[in-house]
Amino acid sequence: QVQLVESGGGSVQAGGSLRLSCAVSGYTYNTKKMLWFRQAPGKEREGVAALLTTIGHTYYADSVKGRFTISQDNANKSVYLQMDSLKPEDTAMYYCAASRTMLRWDRPEYADNWGQGTQVTVSS
Repeated sequence: QVQLVESGGGSVQAGGSLRLSCAVSGYTYNTKKMLWFRQAPGKEREGVAALLTTIGHTYYADSVKGRFTISQDNANKSVYLQMDSLKPEDTAMYYCAASRTMLRWDRPEYADNWGQGTQVTVSS
């Protein structure tokens, strides 16, 4: 089982930056993708970014492309989401997730393990 703990959320003004961290522990040898999702009140959970753990390829939602960057630090067993040029519409609870499949990265039903989430609030 994989355990995930997010940190780094907070409140920021539009145009600002935040860096989310996800500490990864447990049995990770069959993890194929590390993911970030977000969910705003009254909306469905949506995929934000994905990283293929073995080859390092990354994928982003169109809404964050060019502003967000997903990365991993294997030595520290962590995954990060650097968020720049934040917009009020980025306000949501952000979740780190791990997946053992190569199916669609942006669908929450294909994630196997979830963190508890960290809140990001962007004010205008």
